Amino acid sequence: MVELVREMYLAHGEGKTVNPPSYFLTLPALPSSRIIALPGATERVAGVKWISSWPSNTASGLPRASGAILLNDLATGYPIACVETSIISAARTAASAALAADVLAGSDRPARVGFIGAGLIARHIHTTLTECGWRFDQVGVHDLVGASADGFLGYLERTEDSGKGKRFDDVGELIRDSDLIVLATVAATPHLDNPEWFGHHPLVLHVSLRDLAVDVVLDATNVVDDVDHCLRANTSLHLAEQRVGNRDFVAGTLYDVLTGKISRDAGRTCVFSPFGLGMLDLALATAIYEELRDAGRLQTVDGFFHELDRYGR
Repeated sequence: MVELVREMYLAHGEGKTVNPPSYFLTLPALPSSRIIALPGATERVAGVKWISSWPSNTASGLPRASGAILLNDLATGYPIACVETSIISAARTAASAALAADVLAGSDRPARVGFIGAGLIARHIHTTLTECGWRFDQVGVHDLVGASADGFLGYLERTEDSGKGKRFDDVGELIRDSDLIVLATVAATPHLDNPEWFGHHPLVLHVSLRDLAVDVVLDATNVVDDVDHCLRANTSLHLAEQRVGNRDFVAGTLYDVLTGKISRDAGRTCVFSPFGLGMLDLALATAIYEELRDAGRLQTVDGFFHELDRYGR
């Protein structure tokens, strides 16, 4: 999965994908909720990811995100599959984060990781990091919802990191005590506003995009998956652009890191902010579709297209 994500980032950097801006459906009566449409195309398939974010779900133990991906055949334009996407999205997010952590950390992998936000995405990122060979001496956890922190610590007890989980009530203490920090919250506006917390120059996977205050962003080396996508919709980086009037604080993209054009500056905090490009989800959904098809395990809907003869014969 991580290798597929790597291949797609390289293809995107070489202009072999189509990834237009996402479209946000917001509801005045539910200001914290939204549904996002992410259209895109690879060299093999076109499609759209339609994913909702309902933070209020978490109060009842229901996952925040749900959605579907519609895949279209490039030969005919016809839809060929509808694929559940909340787990694909979480897995893709985790693979992207693990890839970035690998290439930005290099051989000097941090042994103390801290998770701010302890939901489904955090769990998938931890699982993917460990499956990619990361080993931790400490796994710090901070979440404003106590049940979420408890749930994540319970998950850790069922993994090889059993006994290594440490709950932090003070978010600044967690940041100062972690060399790899994963931000996976539902925050709508920046809340991590003290640059001194990052004085030890950790590697930050800013998956939720809106956690870091502008002063923290401007004090860091910033790597993104796509500049135009990340600097919109009032993300932390977009707010930084609005303040300074330029994008000079963005060092480059993950493609630039993968191809050796830029590298991490060990003397500065390094922040990876991935918008989450729809073409990554499409690539993963396509791989799942093809595996099921080749194994004869597709669930098909006969007669879904009412008429396939344009002349009605």
